[in-house]
Amino acid sequence: MVSFLQRAGKADIAYHAYQGEDKALPTLLFCGGYRSDMGGTKAIFLEEACKKRGQGYVRFDYRGHGQSGGVFEECVIGDWFDDARAVFDALINGPVVIVGSSMGGWIGLLLALSLRDTDHVRGFVGIAAAPDFTEDMYHTRLNADQQSALMEDGIVYVPNDYSDEPYAFTRAFYEDGKQHLILNGAPRLACPVTLLQGSADVDVPPKTAYAIQQAFDLPRDAVVIIDGGDHRLSAPDQLQILQKYVEKIA
Repeated sequence: MVSFLQRAGKADIAYHAYQGEDKALPTLLFCGGYRSDMGGTKAIFLEEACKKRGQGYVRFDYRGHGQSGGVFEECVIGDWFDDARAVFDALINGPVVIVGSSMGGWIGLLLALSLRDTDHVRGFVGIAAAPDFTEDMYHTRLNADQQSALMEDGIVYVPNDYSDEPYAFTRAFYEDGKQHLILNGAPRLACPVTLLQGSADVDVPPKTAYAIQQAFDLPRDAVVIIDGGDHRLSAPDQLQILQKYVEKIA
């Protein structure tokens, strides 16, 4: 059954939370991707695996996504980071392992950085993590005319490889993204970090994983390239690789 986190003056956040029996294990918090929801393949797979281990697990929809309140086109990265922090503060009492998929990798890293001075974060696993993707969209997916239109009109529409409905890319979204960039230098995280990355990912190419590695001064083996993997990394064998690294950190 879906539960809702209610907040004064802000959209309700839909979530599922499983209270694990093994309190020695950190709770797993899943942060989904752009326009994804908590009912996706990876989110459900991880929940089932956590239940088998007796490990606590939380998945949720950002505002404007899935069953949460809010209007997608009115939201920005800062809103979704705020949602993730609110979910953590309200639902997780103790250590956590953060798993972030695509945009959720950016949100998850922002959350981990916000908790850096605590001992809560026991690890981070990125799945085709896409920090700072607003900059990439602006500079590589918009031509000069679209860039001008974004600044003058406040919105442009970008083709969506996963749907007939294009992405609405707003000036507010782009400018807010600049306030949350982390690849231009970030403090080190004290927790273990693993970055799972498909070699055939055309949406978030392997160079992004190496940019995260460099920005956070991570060890060489922090980047795990999955041969032939695309952006979704949801095939059965790829899910087993995800499970392996989540269990290793947990």
